Amino acid sequence: MVSNLDKIQHIVVLMLENRSFDSMAGWLYDPANQPPFDKVPAGQSFNGLSGKELSNPIPAYAHGAENKVVPVGRGGDATHPNPDPGEDYPHVNTQLFGTLNPSENREKPFDRFPYNLPGARAGLFGKLESWMAGLLGRPFAVSLPDPAPMNGFVTDYINNFRELRGREAKYADYKVILEGFTPDQVPVLSTLAHSYAICDRWHCSVPSQTYPNRSFVHAATSHGFVNNSPYVNWLFAEAPTIFNRIEDDPRANLTWRVYYDEEDLISATHLLTPALRPYRNSHFAFMDQFEHDASAGELPSYAFIEPRLLLDHNDMHPHISADPLVTSSVLAGELLIERVYRAIREGDGWERTLLIVTFDEHGGCYDHVSPPAAVSPRTGRPAEQMGFRFDRLGVRVPTLLISPYIEEGKIVNTLFDHTSIIKTVTNRWGLESLTERDRAATDLSHVLTRSTPRHDRPELTPRQYTPSGAKEDEPLNDYQRAVLMLVAGYEGLTRIHHDRPVYRRVADLTKLIEEEGEILKLRTVRDGIRFIQNRLELIP
Repeated sequence: MVSNLDKIQHIVVLMLENRSFDSMAGWLYDPANQPPFDKVPAGQSFNGLSGKELSNPIPAYAHGAENKVVPVGRGGDATHPNPDPGEDYPHVNTQLFGTLNPSENREKPFDRFPYNLPGARAGLFGKLESWMAGLLGRPFAVSLPDPAPMNGFVTDYINNFRELRGREAKYADYKVILEGFTPDQVPVLSTLAHSYAICDRWHCSVPSQTYPNRSFVHAATSHGFVNNSPYVNWLFAEAPTIFNRIEDDPRANLTWRVYYDEEDLISATHLLTPALRPYRNSHFAFMDQFEHDASAGELPSYAFIEPRLLLDHNDMHPHISADPLVTSSVLAGELLIERVYRAIREGDGWERTLLIVTFDEHGGCYDHVSPPAAVSPRTGRPAEQMGFRFDRLGVRVPTLLISPYIEEGKIVNTLFDHTSIIKTVTNRWGLESLTERDRAATDLSHVLTRSTPRHDRPELTPRQYTPSGAKEDEPLNDYQRAVLMLVAGYEGLTRIHHDRPVYRRVADLTKLIEEEGEILKLRTVRDGIRFIQNRLELIP
């Protein structure tokens, strides 16, 4: 198949937050929609929600259990799901397999061994079996259903709702976790999907939350970590990234840059990635610089864009507020996608650019497709944090591929994960792979099939959006708090002994943060912004 990857001079990635494929694009093609979203483009297949009888069972202990199941729904409010679903590894296991193992994981902290894996023995004997397997260099003997039934999203949401709201969820509260937006509710994403390409087999790299998945998109590994916490782990995760591969290459015209919102004060990618600490003042820039670079056709070879994470966040991350008048991260995120696309489309480098719009993880939002097997990034390591072997991918996330060399209405059925981005960059510029995962990944070159670039321009009409007047008073969501924990960790780095082994430094730094307890006092976005402002000079 003809590819035009060699004609691409700029690969740009916008990575949003915490939405599954079905939640954002499951209803992209459905007879109930208005044209052009009523029919799958001729000769193609689309693995969405239309025409399928899909549901999740309601646990017997829940309000509304007499309804037996929650069917997949159309639509939903632009602030849903609210509150934020569970998203770390044990929560995701419940979502995928419908299990609480042990049954006590219905309650906080939700992460008792064996982390809701079906078929695993709980308690002391199960822990002993797991320890012995690791000692012998063997995988913990758990036979997981394949495919996963994807039938525990309602159960997990009900349990997490109780923790965040302090009351039992009613049917109207928890049915939202199986609702997906229709094209008229997310018109920017839907129009770009129809105008260029959408991938319906793009899975996040880890069946868990933000930091492991963002680490995979940069480094093709999460260093053995399957959860965000302990947060200070990431301050010592010094593996090279795709940015370092580019930086180390002698070609002067091979460049990289990370763009982020000025209101965030600091880049989350910089905080998360120790290998990038030397480049804060040279390779990190605000969004106005992105628009300038795009307009002038001077984007770097590889650009990574972060959404705004704090004030009126436009990352599409779900909320945790009980107030129905919260800002809408979905509508704000639509505006961000439109802003990024418009800057590239109207810029001098349009014909040489590939834009990838994706999401780091599903964030607990429903998807009906079982995650497939994966290649572990590090061979010879049968189990890492929580016994996970990194041998299966996470849940599907919506991903758009946008380029003048892509045909209109393309549906890409190829299996991808986040390391397909690294694979595309390394293949385009002849760089070395980072791990076994990105070495085995499929790149995006086969989607760039047009012999001549397109010059048409789809009309994008974002929905009207007015932020809440109380946006500074919104409670901190999980990702925002994770970023603040890294900021606190940087402050503590100056007070620990750096000649100790890494595991001791992690323990010392974790204890230091917990003892000071200041991070636990932060409740609102306003608190978070002030916290960063007071510590910005301590971050290298």
